Amino acid sequence: MTAAPDPDARAGSERASASAPRLGLRENLGAFALLVLVNAFVGAMVGMERSILPAIAEEEFHLAAHAAVLSFIVVFGITKALTNYLAGRWSDRFGRKQILVGGWLVAVPVPFLLMWAPTWGWILGANLLLGASQGLTWSTTVIMKIDLVGPRQRGLAMGLNEFAGYFAVAAAALATGWIAADYALRPAPFYLGIAFVALGLGLSALAVRETRHHAAEEARQVGAPAATLSPRAIFWRTSWRDRDLSSVSQAGLVNNLNDGMAWGLFPLFFAAAKMDLEQIGALAAIYPATWGVAQIGTGALSDRIGRKWLIAGGMWVQALGIVAVVGADAFAGFALGCALLGLGTAMVYPTLLAAIGDVAHPSWRASAVGVYRLWRDLGYAVGALLAGLAADALGLAAAMLLIAGLTALSGLQVALRLRETLGRAASSQSAAP
Repeated sequence: MTAAPDPDARAGSERASASAPRLGLRENLGAFALLVLVNAFVGAMVGMERSILPAIAEEEFHLAAHAAVLSFIVVFGITKALTNYLAGRWSDRFGRKQILVGGWLVAVPVPFLLMWAPTWGWILGANLLLGASQGLTWSTTVIMKIDLVGPRQRGLAMGLNEFAGYFAVAAAALATGWIAADYALRPAPFYLGIAFVALGLGLSALAVRETRHHAAEEARQVGAPAATLSPRAIFWRTSWRDRDLSSVSQAGLVNNLNDGMAWGLFPLFFAAAKMDLEQIGALAAIYPATWGVAQIGTGALSDRIGRKWLIAGGMWVQALGIVAVVGADAFAGFALGCALLGLGTAMVYPTLLAAIGDVAHPSWRASAVGVYRLWRDLGYAVGALLAGLAADALGLAAAMLLIAGLTALSGLQVALRLRETLGRAASSQSAAP
């Protein structure tokens, strides 16, 4: 004889279902938009250095060697990479919001150090703090947006996130270039940083809400992973053992390798071509502005056509953009090369993050994002160091062409090794990778 269903149990289940967080971009539009705004202030913090810090190194601190000039990017990249990894682990352990607020607190001294630094060592110290802040804040906003949207529209969500961050990089680079041209390299351009910190910290502390329960709801929907993974296991799977996650990690590293080169060498290359500070500021803005705006379309496109060929193609377009900059001798040619580099990066950046979200189970996804971002942002340090040493030995143009070649090879590796991740999410997330 079949037992009658328990009405109290059914009512309790219905109440639990009704109170569970809803996943989706539309369902969480307010919280998502707030995080987009916060990430714009995160991007603006690094953008304020983008067009003028190499000039400060040469004109105020009289650093002649390119490797020495680019040392601030090495410090920034290593620190950001390590805190990316910690942000992923700590977000799973302590919650997202606490890490976000902590990252903004680390950034508070940065604009003051950049304004008043008496030696280059103080500039390096400011970039150590800036890297730590960027690793904690940017990683956490990525993780929180992935939590909110769930498996649908993940590419669009990452496109919107990266658009906000890198369009703000461009706007801040353009603004500081203009201010420096009208006033001086210091302190006036860095007054903007005080406003960025105050707004970002205030919104994060007072308005942003925790999203870890959204990740728990997605984990409940897709089922438990086949095995519980230790932090060490997640690190090695993301770095090497899983062919898809490791392909994404190497592409991220090379992407930021060429970005580190562009950050450090492009302003020097443009100055050698007799561009003034306003022109250098505009060129420094074209690359991240193109990157930022185009990501809205490329992120959404990856939800429709897949991740693999956008990533591989984007690496090849980046290489073409660097070659175009080297081959140009006037503002228009430089602008075209910067726009191509930005377009290629837009094809790659949100798509890599979406691919990580496709493959990693929600229960360990934040940690996997942290590992990916560890390798990706080590590219800043590797790129700045390699570009600086190559520029000192071979010249600026040869160093830039070397980075272009490495970028093209990275795209080939993706084409040969990465499997398409879109459409495999439902099956792959329920098992260990």
